[in-house]
Amino acid sequence: MWNVLTAIFVTQVLMVCEYCAALATFPEHWWTCTLCFGIPFSYIAIQNIYIDHDVMHGATFPVYEWQKFLTHPFADFFSLPWEEFVLEHNRHHASTVDLLIQGEFGWDPEEFHYALQQWAGPMGPNWYKYLLTVPWIPIIHFFGLNDTGSLFALEWWMHFPDEGTGGKCNKEFWSKWVPRRVKHNAFVLSLWACVWLLGTWPLGRPLSEGWRFMFAVSFFARIGYSAAWMFITNFTHSLPWNEFLANDPGRTWPVLHNMMALILGGKHRWNEMLFHDVHHAFPNAVGTLSQRGRFHGWEKVHDAAAEVLHRGLWKANGDEETQMQKTQKKRSMMMKQGK
Repeated sequence: MWNVLTAIFVTQVLMVCEYCAALATFPEHWWTCTLCFGIPFSYIAIQNIYIDHDVMHGATFPVYEWQKFLTHPFADFFSLPWEEFVLEHNRHHASTVDLLIQGEFGWDPEEFHYALQQWAGPMGPNWYKYLLTVPWIPIIHFFGLNDTGSLFALEWWMHFPDEGTGGKCNKEFWSKWVPRRVKHNAFVLSLWACVWLLGTWPLGRPLSEGWRFMFAVSFFARIGYSAAWMFITNFTHSLPWNEFLANDPGRTWPVLHNMMALILGGKHRWNEMLFHDVHHAFPNAVGTLSQRGRFHGWEKVHDAAAEVLHRGLWKANGDEETQMQKTQKKRSMMMKQGK
């Protein structure tokens, strides 16, 4: 998996270089060159995030030390280093077990996203209220409020590491965390500096105009990374999506499922969207559904996850069933009937 992640980074670098060469060769066809570069670049950014997610749940430590710098450098101009990327995602899983009860067991770094899409209660009678907040979701993703973005990094750094005894500075802050952040972001900034330079003399432009090329690269990268995180963070944790899944759309909306699987890179990836509740219930024991699909086939993983839902994710303890449990029960019954 780390080799795949490394190959994605190399591919991204080659695509940027080829984009520069195309613009230098065909300067009069800016839109054609840009779209031919941008759309595939956004698509590979989606694959980048899914591979990152697979790796952190299955093979957290890279084979070679330098590989940890290649996990998401094109996502933004600065971001979390790999170790903190993993830690904040672990915090997300530890605090949110039920997809629809965010922060049940402590602060969840993703809580702001959930607030935008669920603050007013059920979507049906409150749809007009969500018109005020839901449209902001793709915008805040684009500007970096996601796990690989700059705004999210600032949010995380304001909460981590935890303060020491008596409110003192964490004893590892300067010796451990700051050096990691500096090293990671020095690499990220160096990469973007190279992108800036590619937009200067190779295209016959002065140094001050390198931002034009860099902006185009960053724009399409942000579209891809934003799309990936919206699927993983917003769709999977939303009440409308889980209610939609409860009606077994695999049978009733087969074309939609096939299209979404194609966009995300295969049905093994789409399983991650369909059974994110299983993933959250067993983030370590099960890991990611997409990663399991690589080795066992998407259909086998799909059927196994459906069986897990049918048996129930949690043992009954006398508490009232949550909204998530109700939708899971309805969904598993419909899936069993569909068989």
